[in-house]
Amino acid sequence: MSAPPIYLDFNATTPIDPRVAQACLPYLTEHFGNPSSGHLYGRAAHDAVVASRAKVAGLLGVAPEEIVFTGGGSEGDTLAVRGAALANPGDHVITQVTEHPAVLAVCDSLARLHGFRVTRLPVDEHGLVRPGDLDAALDDRTVLVSIMHANNETGTVQPIRELAARAHARGALFHTDASQSAGKIPVSVPDLGVDLLTVTGHKMYAPKGVGALYVRSGLALEPSTYGGGQERGLRAGTENVALVVALGEAARLARDLPDLRPLRDLLRQRLEEALPGRVRLNGHPTERLPNTLNVSIDGLPGDELLAATPGIAASTGSACHEGVTEPSPVLTAMGIPTDRARFALRLTLGRTTTVDEIERAARALTAPARTTAPAKI
Repeated sequence: MSAPPIYLDFNATTPIDPRVAQACLPYLTEHFGNPSSGHLYGRAAHDAVVASRAKVAGLLGVAPEEIVFTGGGSEGDTLAVRGAALANPGDHVITQVTEHPAVLAVCDSLARLHGFRVTRLPVDEHGLVRPGDLDAALDDRTVLVSIMHANNETGTVQPIRELAARAHARGALFHTDASQSAGKIPVSVPDLGVDLLTVTGHKMYAPKGVGALYVRSGLALEPSTYGGGQERGLRAGTENVALVVALGEAARLARDLPDLRPLRDLLRQRLEEALPGRVRLNGHPTERLPNTLNVSIDGLPGDELLAATPGIAASTGSACHEGVTEPSPVLTAMGIPTDRARFALRLTLGRTTTVDEIERAARALTAPARTTAPAKI
């Protein structure tokens, strides 16, 4: 059998850590009780949810009662943005052009269904929001600002602390989606100074279908799901105990951050050595996730390059519709020319990435490009 592809798509999803899988297995079998039940079976499930809530809170530096379990990042973003907008005074929300679609779509729904004004802030050539642009957009009717902590395509890390302080100075709430940053860099709510923060299980070695939202104590939100009183009444429905336990264990493990920067930089070095002058970095040169390398390799569009290297599992960030490849909206919003954006590759590393995989990946990715005449980007 041939070897499996080298996985360099950890920003899309992570494998489940074996320790996480082991922790949640008993709650798929013998500990099957409803956490709301008062008998022995229910208490075992309830205690597991309580313990997991404390683990997630510990990762973020908050109180356990400020953690609400969700069905994933998109649900967490919806609860945060829609919930805050509908439960607090104001009719204006602010986000950024390169925000995750989960936030952009819920902002659009607020405009469509509830008459909200939505401002999408531009970004600079590195993908950063300019604090002055936020100042100019804030007004007395701004209820919420939502800016993601780290971009999933480029890894650019936003100055969330400064942006949140500016929003608070005008009386607005601040939400950040930390799905990509949690488990890769320190994510401390007290340090960031935010009111709401989203994390996603499958971005940090837990299963898909579970996440959490930090909700500052005392903050009013409109529920995302109506019904029973689970999750402080903000997200009704019997908790998925096994997945909650998995997220808790993943959060515990995520407090021990691996240093992936040397491997990331080695991959860039090897690409540049093989293709001098043909590799361009997309994203901030320093304020970037330590596992994320987004580069444009002159001479071959990203989708064609990946098609020519089946031994590499990575992504481009571009969208393909009926055979026509469109450049990444994130890269075009940063002012990157269309051709360069189409040449982009997103290469993202994880806990299990090895030096040998980096060396082999670099050789595989540069082989097709070396046979292709360079084109100016």
